[in-house]
Amino acid sequence: MLEPVISVKDLKKSYGNHSVLNGISFEVERGSIFSLLGENGAGKTTTVHILSTLISANSGTALISGYDTRKDVNDIKKRISLTGQYAAVDELLTGKENLIMMGRLSHLDRKTVKERTDELLHQFDLVSAANKPVRTYSGGMRRRLDIAISLLASPEVIFLDEPTTGLDPRSRKNMWELIQDLSNKGVTIFLTTQYLEEADQLADKIAILNEGKIVEQGPAETLKKLMGEEKLEISFAGQKENWLVAKQLLAGKTDENNLTILVPLVSVNNLRQQLQLLHENGIEPASLNFRKPTLDDVFMEITKNNLPE
Repeated sequence: MLEPVISVKDLKKSYGNHSVLNGISFEVERGSIFSLLGENGAGKTTTVHILSTLISANSGTALISGYDTRKDVNDIKKRISLTGQYAAVDELLTGKENLIMMGRLSHLDRKTVKERTDELLHQFDLVSAANKPVRTYSGGMRRRLDIAISLLASPEVIFLDEPTTGLDPRSRKNMWELIQDLSNKGVTIFLTTQYLEEADQLADKIAILNEGKIVEQGPAETLKKLMGEEKLEISFAGQKENWLVAKQLLAGKTDENNLTILVPLVSVNNLRQQLQLLHENGIEPASLNFRKPTLDDVFMEITKNNLPE
């Protein structure tokens, strides 16, 4: 196992009587991509703000490279960078001017600022737009510039809080490639997202946060195995009456909105018996599709089971 660069144990945070984090624990290995997955209000941003020393937890411990987020704020700030949900750049300045300004505010010397600015403009494919006002940038370009700024001081850990919010599919895919490239170069990525596909594509490890608690964590493939193996999706699109009869005959998960039944593939013989039942009752499905468990299935099942009664 690689060295954990982030170690969180029994972290709790509340505002008055409202509990946001209810004792979460996890570790992030150095150089990996860790995704904290959850719906809006689950506590993702609160976790990031605690780890980046913007706010303090009520109890529990959070260490980054061995430094305590309560006691060693200055040491941690030298090692991390935070990019929020929306690009925090000056629209009146050019992309290059934004980088230079933030480099100086970060107390980097002039030579380092110039070198890092040139490097990052190339790395993030912003050379052609370097001298254009940021107000003329697309959403994807702004996000790239925002992340470039966060890397000026070459941090060990970068916190990306929902970095693809508001981006179109093409820009989101480009951002995924950028994040993967940063990880390949040794940067530890702490990614929060509500996009299941994003976590599935990028993360080495995923923690699912629900109602202030981490309800499951592990690699995407491990989480998917919680849902069992491959299933047969039987569709009755445009056949509501047939679907109503079939759901009484078959042992599976029904979806009235899509008129489908998801049947577990227990054995070939079991599958043959269920399809024979449909045939004997004169029912012919619209289509049959084999489907492996997805992260969406895991998320929906886990969060359903952990909702307060």
